[in-house]
Amino acid sequence: MTTEHSLLSKQADWLKDYRFTPRLVERGTVQAVGDGVLWISGLPSARNEELVQTADGSLALTYILSQDRIGAIILEETPNLCAGMDVNLTGRRLTLPTGDDYLGRIVDPLGRPLDDGAPIEGEDIRFLDHLSPQITARDSVHEPLYSGNRVIDTMIPVGFGQRQLLIGDNGTGKTTLALDTLLNQKDKDTLCIYVLIGQRRSAIAALTETLQGAGALDYTVVMVAEATAMPGLQYLAPFAGCTLAEHWMESGKQVLIVYDDLSTHAQIYRELSLLLRRPPGREAYPGDIFYLHARLLERSTCLSPEKGGGSMSAFALVETQQDEISAYIPTNLISITDGQIYFDQKLFAAGILPAIDITRSVSRIGGAAQHPAIKKEAARMKLEYLQFLELEVFSHFGAKLEEGIQLRLTKGRLLRSILKQDMGSPFSPRAQLAWMIAFNENLFAGLEDAAVKSRLNKIADIADRTVLGLDDPRDQWGDVLRGIL
Repeated sequence: MTTEHSLLSKQADWLKDYRFTPRLVERGTVQAVGDGVLWISGLPSARNEELVQTADGSLALTYILSQDRIGAIILEETPNLCAGMDVNLTGRRLTLPTGDDYLGRIVDPLGRPLDDGAPIEGEDIRFLDHLSPQITARDSVHEPLYSGNRVIDTMIPVGFGQRQLLIGDNGTGKTTLALDTLLNQKDKDTLCIYVLIGQRRSAIAALTETLQGAGALDYTVVMVAEATAMPGLQYLAPFAGCTLAEHWMESGKQVLIVYDDLSTHAQIYRELSLLLRRPPGREAYPGDIFYLHARLLERSTCLSPEKGGGSMSAFALVETQQDEISAYIPTNLISITDGQIYFDQKLFAAGILPAIDITRSVSRIGGAAQHPAIKKEAARMKLEYLQFLELEVFSHFGAKLEEGIQLRLTKGRLLRSILKQDMGSPFSPRAQLAWMIAFNENLFAGLEDAAVKSRLNKIADIADRTVLGLDDPRDQWGDVLRGIL
C-alpha cells in the first residue's frame, strides 16, 4: 500500500502543476500517391526539403511548395500508404550519421545496412545537402592519386582532390577502370566510397564480390540504390555518399568516391521533376540540372593545411550514346569537372584495353600533382604518341613513307602495345617510372606483343625490388634497367 500511495501522491502533484493551454498541430492529407511521389494538401508551415510522415509510417521529402498543395518525394513507403491519410510535419531535414562504422559495409542512402549486419550508429550527424567548402578553405591539388594504370598515371594524371570524368558508351570499361583505381588504394591510407545508382542487382553483387575477393572492403563503403529502389533514394544516393566522404575529408583523410553513374542520376531527377509537374527544359530535363551536379561535385576538393589537409577525389561516370560526347548531360559534366577520360567504342572493339582515347582525354590539373620524374618522362612520350596517331591516319592511304616516319610509326605501335593493360594488374609508381625510362631508352625495340608483356612484368618486378626511388637520378635507373634487360 505504501508504494501505491506514493504513486498516487506523485500523480496528484503533477496534476496540480498542469495547466490547460491550446496547442496547434498542423495536419495535412494525402491527396494522391504514385510513382514515388506524394501530393499533400494542408501543412501551410511546411518548408522545402523538410521530412513529413504519414499515419502509416511512410516518410517523404517535401520538394514542391505551392498555394494549394505540396509535392513530396517518397523515401520510405509501406503497403498501406493511400490517399486520404493524415500527414504530419517532423520539423527535421534529411540527415545521415557518418563515421568509421561504415567501412566494410553495404548500405542504402539513408544509412540502413543491406548486408544483414548490425545497424550503424555513426559518430557525427550531417545534412545530406549543404554548401561546398569556401575558396579560402581549399588548397591546390598537389599530391598524386595513383590508379595503377599505365595510361592514366603517365599521360592523364589525377591528383587527390580532383574531379575526373569517365565518359564513354555503355560497356567500354568505365566501371572496370574505376574499380581498378579503387583496388589500387589498398594499404595507401585512402578511404573509398563506391556509389551505385540505378544498377542491376547482379552488377551490384559482382562488384561487391570483387571487392571482397581483393580485400578492398576493409577501406571501402558501398552505397547502393538499385534499379528497384524508390526513385527518391536513387536521387539521394550520390549526396549520401558525398556526405560520408566529407566527414573523413574534414578529419584530414584522403577519400576517393566513385559515382556510377551520373547519367542515370540525371534521368532519375528528370523523372521526379516531371512527376512533380516542374517545367521541362532541354531534353525534358529541369532547368536546374546543371546546378544539381555542380553542387555535388564542387564538394570534392583538397582542403588547406589549416582545415586538416584532407581531400575528396571524385570519379564521375557518365554514359554516352553512339560516342556522342556533345550531348546535354556529358557537356554539362565536362564543364564542371577537372578533366575527362574518354573511352572509345572502336578501340574497345579492336582489343585495345583500356579503350582510352588519349586525343580526347585530358587532366586539367593532375599534372601539377605529378611527380617531376614521371612528368618529365611522360611529357616526351605523350607528344610522340600524339604525333604517331596523326601519322598513322596518313599511312592508311598506302603512300610510300620515309624511313624516319616509318621508325616513328613502329615506335608508336610499340607504345600502344605497352599501354594495353589487363584488369587487376596495377603498376606501382616506381614501376611506372621504370617502364617509361626503358621505353625512352629503346629497351623495348624489336619486341612482339607477347614479349612486350613479359618484359613489362620483369621491369615491374625489378622496380619494386630495387632500392631506387622516384627522386633518384635517371642515369641510375637507366643503368639498373640496361644491366638486367
